[in-house]
Amino acid sequence: MAQLVARYVRDVEAASSSLVTPTFFLRLPNPMRRHKFLSIIRPYRWKLALIVVVNLLSILLSITTMLLIEPLMKLIFQGHIDGLSAIGTQLMKVMGLFVDVSQPQHSLMAIIIFVVVLFFLKNLFTILTQWLLAPVRSDVIRQLRNRMYHKVLLLPLSFFTHQKKGDFISRAVNDTQEIEFTVLSAFQTLLTALLTIIIYVAALFTISTRLTLFSLILLPIAGFFISLISRKLRKKNKEMKELQGVMLSHVEETLAGLRVIKGFNAQAHAEGVFDRHNKSFTDTHRHLMRRADLASPMSEFLGVTAVMIILVFGGSLVLGGDATLTAPLFITYIALFAMIVNPAKNVGTAMAGYHRGMAALDRIYEVLDAEELPKNCDNPVKVKSFDSSIVFDHVSFSYTETEVLKEINIEIPKGKMVAVVGASGAGKTTLADLLPRFYDVTAGAIRLDGTDLRQLDIDSLRSLFSIVSQDVVLFNDTVANNIAFGSGDYTEEQIWVAARAANAAEFIEQLPDGLSTNIGDRGLTLSGGQRQRLSIARAVLRNTPLLILDEATSAMDTESERLVQEALDRVMQNRTTLVIAHRLSTIRHADNIIVLDAGRVAEQGTHDELMALNGKYAKFVEVNQQS
Repeated sequence: MAQLVARYVRDVEAASSSLVTPTFFLRLPNPMRRHKFLSIIRPYRWKLALIVVVNLLSILLSITTMLLIEPLMKLIFQGHIDGLSAIGTQLMKVMGLFVDVSQPQHSLMAIIIFVVVLFFLKNLFTILTQWLLAPVRSDVIRQLRNRMYHKVLLLPLSFFTHQKKGDFISRAVNDTQEIEFTVLSAFQTLLTALLTIIIYVAALFTISTRLTLFSLILLPIAGFFISLISRKLRKKNKEMKELQGVMLSHVEETLAGLRVIKGFNAQAHAEGVFDRHNKSFTDTHRHLMRRADLASPMSEFLGVTAVMIILVFGGSLVLGGDATLTAPLFITYIALFAMIVNPAKNVGTAMAGYHRGMAALDRIYEVLDAEELPKNCDNPVKVKSFDSSIVFDHVSFSYTETEVLKEINIEIPKGKMVAVVGASGAGKTTLADLLPRFYDVTAGAIRLDGTDLRQLDIDSLRSLFSIVSQDVVLFNDTVANNIAFGSGDYTEEQIWVAARAANAAEFIEQLPDGLSTNIGDRGLTLSGGQRQRLSIARAVLRNTPLLILDEATSAMDTESERLVQEALDRVMQNRTTLVIAHRLSTIRHADNIIVLDAGRVAEQGTHDELMALNGKYAKFVEVNQQS
């Protein structure tokens, strides 16, 4: 399923990205966004410094080539190189170290050879710049995706109750790719284009200060008019990303619920919902493209206008007999200025891409900056064993303002089986989730062998638990890898032992490749009972002292329940077990039964003790026996 969603993302983006090529100038990024960007490229600062040096050499060689236009024009139109500018004179002196430049024919040949050699070296350094930048770009994206995935593993479960899966997939896959296409491409352009502009402008100042100052006045004016078009680009792009996330969430939900959609003949409804999401996304995308498409011809028109004005002003200086600006030197000046046009346009494109990509980076940092709860305290205690008991001491818990658990006081002694029963919404699963610190209590304390769980190292605490739940989580991998998931390296024989203990060996042997059979996305090639037995085999192999069973036999046929219950009976031996179940067969032999009602402990005791009370548990048993 994830592959289908990711493929959908790539296909849609590939079709649309070729249509949108913003080429305009935006305002500079604010410090916060600049800090986010710098944080992801800081590890590569020395490589980037090397890239700047190589790029600088390429630019200097390019400028030198352009400066050779002046002596070339002198030779062609006047037959000699007398009266060159200071720069032209110095270049010919350098050339004179290799050839005799006193002869026009020799000078002409030398200039042509120098131009060819300089262009070759310039392009060689340009290629080297790209070659050095490519691994930096790809590694930045790799690290960013790794950080996103690592963050997913640290974020609280409650974070994902408010996030749609499709939107998160869009952030992890599509937005990171957007950063490479826009932000990193912009950075790559700025590394080359800005340096090119600065050095070329410096060269223009050496030729004519008056003409260069006049030229520089025109550029900010053009940039201002272009920026008027693009101020809302980033806001619109972020809106587009959010709409895309909603659309992809619907795709993900459709793939997950395809059986229900077909069963209820709701294809038209699902298609209508998708069409509305797709239309909102398309309308926003269209608005974005129109703004981008408007900027490119305007920037070209303003650029050509600026060049024409410069030609008029520069031409008047030459015709007016300006001693510092001869006709050959003016041609050189125009050639150098023309070399700035593309870098200047690229800077505008880069800044536009940067702001467009920053919308994606903002969405990624909404995840990366999310608070990680629960988290370790300072100097947490690493726990290696469970020796005595777990005590709930006046424990209360709330997801929001409404308390889910209230004043819970129970004890789970080592080696005992404690069952928790109650109506749906009573807080049973929440109580179990507090033990491995999926959440932290909001009042009171839970103590393991006398130590508050909040003082314990989370990883070491969770290493004491195995969890078998109603919602079995299997992965698109082999049977063996699913059983050994999270348990380290195990031999095939150890995996078979766990499979036999979980009543899973028989059906595994019948699979095409046995333990090496791939069970598909979420293990859907297996039945519900088979999936549950694999999750029990995983718990057996993990071999932890504490076991949590959350509705482990719910919604199964009689034969599957029998096999699963036999496996559970084996795995519970010599382990401390917390059981959440609706079925009486699972809990009647528990050492202690906790009856939860609206988040409070209503009753607790053994099966016989609670039956004698003739209270809530007795009613639960009566309903259970009738079902």
